[in-house]
Amino acid sequence: MKILMVSIFAPHFFNWTEQLEDSGHEIYWLDVFDSGAEVDQISFVHQITGWRYRWNYPGRYFIKKNFTWLNRFLNIFNERKLQNILEKKIEEIKPDAVHSFVMYLGTAPILDVMKKHPNLKWIYSSWGSDLYYYRHLKDFHKDMQQTFPYIDYMFADCKRDHVIAQENGFKGEFLGVFPGGGGFDLQGLEPFMLDADKRDVLLIKGYQGKHGKSIEVLKAIEELQLKLKNYKIIIFGADKETKEHVESSKINEWPNLKCYGKIERNEVLRLMGRSRIYIGNSTSDGLPNTLLEAIVMGAFPIQSNPGGATAEIIKDGMNGMLIQNPTNSSEIKEILESILNGDADIDKGVKYNFEYLRTALDREKVKERVLEKYRIVEKNIN
Repeated sequence: MKILMVSIFAPHFFNWTEQLEDSGHEIYWLDVFDSGAEVDQISFVHQITGWRYRWNYPGRYFIKKNFTWLNRFLNIFNERKLQNILEKKIEEIKPDAVHSFVMYLGTAPILDVMKKHPNLKWIYSSWGSDLYYYRHLKDFHKDMQQTFPYIDYMFADCKRDHVIAQENGFKGEFLGVFPGGGGFDLQGLEPFMLDADKRDVLLIKGYQGKHGKSIEVLKAIEELQLKLKNYKIIIFGADKETKEHVESSKINEWPNLKCYGKIERNEVLRLMGRSRIYIGNSTSDGLPNTLLEAIVMGAFPIQSNPGGATAEIIKDGMNGMLIQNPTNSSEIKEILESILNGDADIDKGVKYNFEYLRTALDREKVKERVLEKYRIVEKNIN
């Protein structure tokens, strides 16, 4: 089967697509915003890049950075449209299916092209906040409602998004819930994992931004200094807002606290493997990849629950704790304090995650299920 992927340049997409290597399918990728770079991780894929600009004239980056109005004007003549390139590639490649990722970036924008090819199977994958957040924005919601009736198949990272899709016109076949970036190499992660009695890290995801609420977590720990004295508190992925909060608050003086900006994924996994407790907090997400990383690495998760997505795998108080109001630092403080007081059996929760969740996240098992779903699509091609 020839599959034309339409996606932004993103690690989630590369990890997902890597599952299709040696699958027998012929894979093409149209880079939605045209980063101009080919990706070694998916070297087996025919990568369509370098399509966006007619002329890469001298000084283009300088003008783009310093003269926004001029850049917009020049792009009227210099920038090719994604829809035109997609139409051209469909005619050239003659794919059996188009698989688009993320509604508002890679899916709704190609609706008019896909309408012209009603016999071409259309697969869609939702990630994170793709549907949950953007359905509240009028224009995006309208795009969603116009696009879903034409989609034949759907992958999601949580059941919640399938419900949202159905509420907005999706009548195709739901192919199931899968980690957005595929599974994990569990055997390869073993060297990064410490035994429970050697774990001393409280790990906090430091993203604030549009959806993140890391600052509420930091406010929650401010009054728990004595109870956290035996923990190494590590904040990772801290953005500017989070760093500024740390620097201006009393936790900045804590000798057992460190704050890091963006770090490599392998380093995140190493930190998870040292962590006793992990906290992730946001107002909008699917099943966060960092939550799954905490589960496979043996950290006890405290995670926000937008739209009930986290509750699909976390039983509150048993194999993790759910933050129901991510903007309420008092609630987060109470949850963490209850764990520090021993109200939740961390070891029992981690054991449950290992027995019932971790094994299902094995990369080869996930890959096998994913390829089975693509075979369903292949069988239904006219």
